[in-house]
Amino acid sequence: MSNSIEDDSFSKPVGRWSVFYYGVGHMLNDITSACWFTYLLLFLTDIGLSSRDAATVMLCGQIADGLATIFVGELIDRFGRFKIWHGAGAVVVAVSFSSVFGGCIPCRKLATFSSVVETISYSTFAAIFNVGWAATQVSHMSMVNCITLNSTSRVVLTSCRNAFTMVANLSLYGIALIVFDVSRAKTRADIENQYRWIAYLSIFIGCCFVGIFHLGTNEPRSKTGIHGNIHARISWTYWFLKILYYQVALVYLLTRLVLNVSQAYLAFYVINDLRMAQSAKALVPAIIYICSFIVSVLLQEIAWNGQRLKAYYTAGGILWMFCGVGILLLPRSMSLFMYAISVFIGIANALMTVTAVSMQSILIGEDLHGCAFVCGSLSFLDKISCGLALFVLQSYQSGSPRVAGNYSTNVFFSVTRYGLGLVPAFCSLVGVAVTCTMELHTPFSKPLMEPLLE
Repeated sequence: MSNSIEDDSFSKPVGRWSVFYYGVGHMLNDITSACWFTYLLLFLTDIGLSSRDAATVMLCGQIADGLATIFVGELIDRFGRFKIWHGAGAVVVAVSFSSVFGGCIPCRKLATFSSVVETISYSTFAAIFNVGWAATQVSHMSMVNCITLNSTSRVVLTSCRNAFTMVANLSLYGIALIVFDVSRAKTRADIENQYRWIAYLSIFIGCCFVGIFHLGTNEPRSKTGIHGNIHARISWTYWFLKILYYQVALVYLLTRLVLNVSQAYLAFYVINDLRMAQSAKALVPAIIYICSFIVSVLLQEIAWNGQRLKAYYTAGGILWMFCGVGILLLPRSMSLFMYAISVFIGIANALMTVTAVSMQSILIGEDLHGCAFVCGSLSFLDKISCGLALFVLQSYQSGSPRVAGNYSTNVFFSVTRYGLGLVPAFCSLVGVAVTCTMELHTPFSKPLMEPLLE
């Protein structure tokens, strides 16, 4: 009798406070990730590293992150304890992140600022930061599937998490806008001081929300099955034999490429290609994340099933294709149109992110004892592919920053323009094509009893 009551509650919609507490749990990761992808390459090149060395630092961090996701996912599937992994990862992130933007510590000790020492120093701290980041990410993502079996509630939890991702990004750009306005950078020390303050304030805000998450969220069950039975850990080969695993993995990988590559080159594009004001490198991303936040909140109102996930992902992908074409062809004389393009990028990002992550929950279904491996393995592919893509683009950036030009229309086809426009648009096209081939089945898809918004 008690088992049936527990099973029924496990498939019922999740309460709004539980959704809120879960949603804020990734804020520290999100705000530091936004800083990582938006400002790391810019920071490293501003202090004198070559584009290739800056890309090497990011690649080292991405590889460490990718390997850690597999390792952490396996340990979570074996031993559970989502909140312990989440908390431990958050501590590592908080301690190490300031060193990523805090200047070259070994350089000061050795009294040398050679590019080799700087690259090794920044790469080391980037790797440590990303290991902690991976532990927090995998535990938080896989936790969704053990909180509830209700497919709509799983999408709602993911949507709330994505909404607070937007809050984290907006917080970062608010901090950056203030710091860049108050503190003028004339020397290398000034540049390091700017980004150090951005890092410190980001860590403080993120840690506050991590505390709220741990106080409000209970440890979900993972060792006990749906019907109260103890189940063995699911073998990796179980997932590798599923066609849906490869489809979801490819869609998730392509979606992360869209988000991360575009985020990494956005600041370069508005400053170097469009010659917009310095404030634009904070204002344009802020518009993107405001729109993404609004869409993410509205997506919580929908009763989800497999067909709707596919339809909304397709809509987001098509929007990004149009945005990519606009970015490729936008002349410098019409740079103000970038603000309008930013609105549609924000909408597309939310549609693609929420639905792509929710597809993981449909893939996992009731197989809770392999959920961390699924999240970890997909994140591994995401991190390695993003790191390699940015490394390749930055390598071409150093060798040929402008590959073609049309001075009559003031349009420059730079590597930055291709990275922000062509790469996300192409990934969106492939992602939509793969999504159309999926067969998504959604058990326990009871609609919400009450809307999450008043």
